[in-house]
Amino acid sequence: MSTTTLRTSAAADQVPTATAPAKTRRRGENSRAGSVASHGILIVASLIALFPIAWLVFLSLGPDKDDYLHPGRIFDKMTFDNYSFVLQHTNFFEWMKSSLIVSLGTTVVGVMVAATTGYAVSRMRFPGYKKFMWVLLVTQMFPIAVLIVPMYQILSDLQLIDTYLGLVLVYCSTAVPYSAWLLKGYFDTIPFEIDEAGRVDGLSPFGTFFRLILPLAKPGLAVAAFYNFITAFGEVAFASTFMLDDTKYTFAVGLQSFVSEHDAQRNLMAATAVLVAIPVSAFFYLVQKNLVTGLTAGGTKG
Repeated sequence: MSTTTLRTSAAADQVPTATAPAKTRRRGENSRAGSVASHGILIVASLIALFPIAWLVFLSLGPDKDDYLHPGRIFDKMTFDNYSFVLQHTNFFEWMKSSLIVSLGTTVVGVMVAATTGYAVSRMRFPGYKKFMWVLLVTQMFPIAVLIVPMYQILSDLQLIDTYLGLVLVYCSTAVPYSAWLLKGYFDTIPFEIDEAGRVDGLSPFGTFFRLILPLAKPGLAVAAFYNFITAFGEVAFASTFMLDDTKYTFAVGLQSFVSEHDAQRNLMAATAVLVAIPVSAFFYLVQKNLVTGLTAGGTKG
């Protein structure tokens, strides 16, 4: 009896103990250290991106034009007087009206022209369609200094100097080529069978384009609209050359009125810059739902 017990206990001692299986990470799942590192990098990148904006807002609260030299003193005398002065004693609202007219006009006209151009090149095989797109790309290589003189002569002959329409046409000449390339790539991702189905249902080519293709291309149109809006809203060289009346200045040109030969009112410039960012932020909010989708989908085919 004792011998059997001893043998049983010895055999039990020789049986290996079962160990719990090691936890394996799923595919695409980061380790804890990797997650912490990625979040840390994202936080640092966000702080770097937000710092210039926060710094600009901070400087706009300083009452003196030289407060940027001693930013620590602003804490003791923060005020919104700069904003009051800009809104009440400058042509701020005239600048806003001009900027919105020019920017929205460029957006509407530029997107319409770029959409029809990109759709035509994507769907139709006319002679020279490839060279046509390369010609559009070449137009982006000329610097502004080279374009200003001939454009000024053309606008002068058409009596469009110091007019919103003239500035809109100038901005479209620079924004449409890139937008056409962008939308052409996006239209390539839309199946051609949709066009054929529209024609079977009796739609004309224009009806197919406006009723079937454009609703599917909203993300690409949003990206093109945002690019056209930003191009016109922040441009300085063309606006300062072709607009002569100070009541028709855009925001970018209006900011220059705070800088003279011997003086620079940087506190007022900072306050105006903060106010300028409001329309751009509002426009970005309106299109941001489709912005990321349009940026990624437009580059899948070329």
